[in-house]
Amino acid sequence: MKNNQILKRIALVSVSALTLTFACKDQFLEVPPTASLAQAQLSSKEGVEGTLIGAYAQLAAKGYTRLAAGNNWVWGSIRGGENNKGTDAGDFTSINPMQRYEVQPTDGDLNSTWQAKYEGIARCNATINLANGSKELSAADKTRIIGEARFLRGHFYFELKKLFNSVPYVDETQDYGKGIEKVANTEAFWDKIEADFAFAYANLPATSSSAGRANKWAAQAYLGKALLYQGKFADAKAKFTDVIANGVTTNGKKYGLVPKFAEIFNAENDNNEEAIFAIQSSMNTGNVNNANGFDDLNYPYNTGSDGPGNCCGFFQPSFSLANAYRTVNGLPILTETAGAPDYNSDANAVKNDFKIASSAAFTEDAGPLDPRIDHTIGRRGIQYLDWIEHPGKNWIRDQTYAGPYSPKKYVYYKRQENTLTDGSSWTRGYATMNFNIIRFADVLLMAAEAEIEAGTLAKALEYVNLVRARAANPAGFVMKGGVPEANYVIAPYTAFADKATAQKAVRMERMLELATEGHRFFDLVRWGTDVTTLNAYLSYESKFLVTKFGGASYQATDKYLPIPQAQIDIQGSSVLKQNAGY
Repeated sequence: MKNNQILKRIALVSVSALTLTFACKDQFLEVPPTASLAQAQLSSKEGVEGTLIGAYAQLAAKGYTRLAAGNNWVWGSIRGGENNKGTDAGDFTSINPMQRYEVQPTDGDLNSTWQAKYEGIARCNATINLANGSKELSAADKTRIIGEARFLRGHFYFELKKLFNSVPYVDETQDYGKGIEKVANTEAFWDKIEADFAFAYANLPATSSSAGRANKWAAQAYLGKALLYQGKFADAKAKFTDVIANGVTTNGKKYGLVPKFAEIFNAENDNNEEAIFAIQSSMNTGNVNNANGFDDLNYPYNTGSDGPGNCCGFFQPSFSLANAYRTVNGLPILTETAGAPDYNSDANAVKNDFKIASSAAFTEDAGPLDPRIDHTIGRRGIQYLDWIEHPGKNWIRDQTYAGPYSPKKYVYYKRQENTLTDGSSWTRGYATMNFNIIRFADVLLMAAEAEIEAGTLAKALEYVNLVRARAANPAGFVMKGGVPEANYVIAPYTAFADKATAQKAVRMERMLELATEGHRFFDLVRWGTDVTTLNAYLSYESKFLVTKFGGASYQATDKYLPIPQAQIDIQGSSVLKQNAGY
């Protein structure tokens, strides 16, 4: 079972009893607000730790839109072309314009995403102030707590940077009533993000009795990621090299790749050697949101007792994503024709059961495929975890709207129902499964990018082939009766001929390895390939899903979301400036 201990549940605030004494004084009128805590309580060791745990809890954005959680399933994967919204046109309709790159500043889910990130920042700032003012904390505890809070604050601002680019930067020195409402949005806060992660690296321990806490190595990895996003490749390379050579998880495991790809997404294996930093989850706490509440919609549709969740059919992988797993001589197809990837050609497209009834005959694709396809995408006729072979159309709400595929990562196993799921709410789909914000394969591939920019192609090749070797482990293939479910053919690269070839290989590897984990859109933007890639994606998907994608296009100004109009209305247009293109 999982050993996350203190971070397995949200700290709950208790209300102290209030005794009123009536006398010839008016103090009895000064009643503290219900459910509030006095400063002395908050400044105690338990109070400061509880505030910090509240900051951790905000990673899952409980109480806000499902789009605000750290898995970025809409902002990173759906907008990145890996997944369609899924289900049908009338369900969660606000996601429809987001996928068409038509989101408006007035969108409520956009505003809720903004609010959720700033709620996280507010909790971090409160923790820092409480820790600095506490007389009960030891020097070591104070340093550790502030380090964790600054790590989390760095994460929330990193999210805002990726999503909106230009936002108000507020730290622990600013508060309500002290001009916070006059803080303008700015693009210039990368240095603040770097400083938070650098402080966390310098001041956090390597290990802890609580597996879910941030440690110094998670901070170093995140600092490397922030540097990479800015194009500071030499600095990023140094951080990643350190993490790869010396990093350990908070529970003391040397960083590494788990032997079988599917075990990354298995709740029984949470906080493994690949988990650098993860959103923790728990069950039977009295609130299903303490489980993986942000993924509750993202299961195959109407599966009954044969499949997980019994709801709701969102987050269906795209045709393009499935085709990307086609291999030739064990390698992915990296070539393009007129800006469109050749894996989407008729000759290479993966055979699927689009518009074919589950009762009708269907023969699966016999061509060579990367084995990660069947850990990432639920396909007709292929074993779906330990449930049944995916039946096709019967598990899809509307194929003509969202295609023939189901999501498969971060889905619970049949054997885990009611032991690693919380079924106390409206759906069985609340899994007690952590979500990895950063995992070791991600670090290896980011390190490979930095090595390419440094001219050390051989080292980049080594890192990429480590990731591919794990995928090629036959013990990890999807099997049926001891036989692989498909024609899995995957091989290492023998060499990178030049920088351009190496870049294409690493970028493709990130999609194949990290698909549906919320990274894709942000990768495309930082590589500067977003306009070409996403318009090619729209063009290809519209051949099948005409109603959804007809007339849609992606512009360079779509790389950042609009500043929510509700926030501009609060602070005023003279303080908050709208992003270009909106």
